[in-house]
Amino acid sequence: MASLASHRCLLFSLVIFSIWVSLSTASRDLSETSMKERHEKWMAQHGRVYKDAAEKLHRFKIFKANVEYIEAFNSAGAHKYKLGANQFADLTNEEFRASYNGFRPSKPNVLKAAVRSNFKYENFTAAPASMDWRTKGAVTPIKNQGQCGCCWAFSAVASTEGIHKLTTGKLISLSEQELVDCDTSGEDQGCNGGLMDNAFKFMIKNKGLTTEARYPYTATDGTCSSKKASASAATITGYEDVPANDESSLLKAVANQPVSVAIDAGGSDFQLYSSGVFTGECGTELDHGVTAVGLYSSGASNGTKYWLVKNSWGASWGEKGYIRMERDVDAEEGLCGIAMQASYPTA
Repeated sequence: MASLASHRCLLFSLVIFSIWVSLSTASRDLSETSMKERHEKWMAQHGRVYKDAAEKLHRFKIFKANVEYIEAFNSAGAHKYKLGANQFADLTNEEFRASYNGFRPSKPNVLKAAVRSNFKYENFTAAPASMDWRTKGAVTPIKNQGQCGCCWAFSAVASTEGIHKLTTGKLISLSEQELVDCDTSGEDQGCNGGLMDNAFKFMIKNKGLTTEARYPYTATDGTCSSKKASASAATITGYEDVPANDESSLLKAVANQPVSVAIDAGGSDFQLYSSGVFTGECGTELDHGVTAVGLYSSGASNGTKYWLVKNSWGASWGEKGYIRMERDVDAEEGLCGIAMQASYPTA
């Protein structure tokens, strides 16, 4: 009898195990099917088309890994920001960094030589608790650099559009493509990267930039068109570097005008950022040019101070193209190195 009971117990256990395996397999299959459906919807949303089935499978695997990371991150609930399956969700972080950044940091000896004695906001003491240059009409709509590493051009143009508005009262969308095609005699190399300060130097020498409408953006390197660039729409008289590694000086500058800043935007959290105040882990390997167009010191986001930053990855990334980045962190260079190489044009 004991042997029969043991046999029945073993048989029952095997049946239960078989059911569990079947349910687990079905759950995994359902999960895989659900993820594939999500990928299809994501492809339709972002207009993504793959060349063949092999590439589609490869991209699906990357998409699946990114979505699983996003969901685990957001579920943890321990962060001040959230991630999302944006237009970069089928790219590895290595692919993303290679295609969508493009800032070329100054070499130490060049940076030292370029330090400027002028900082006209040095004695400015009336910094507001908050400033958003969008509400002052000094920021054009979000633009998209595409797969061209010319973030430096978008950053320089955005700060120039800002100072032109503050000086003349007119907000004009200026041409990044003119910089990409024509500012190629020095370190700036179009889609292969560049530096905002050099873009300002080009504008000064070139006596300004033409409009976006006259010299539209193509997201590729092109031949400089003197005909398109012949009609200058905005000029600058010079530029100044914000004292390096000093967020208080950066605050003084941003309180007065939009400022070009360089950041380390290579991390996967930056790639997949969706909303909230970004406090993520990032280094100081500056690789992306953006524009600080505002700041908040109190009364917002649970008291977290932050910079309002305009990006050039389209309005479907982040908070409609913007990111809020934590301000006054312990590191003197600021979060992601935002206070390391900031500069602004003068007019």
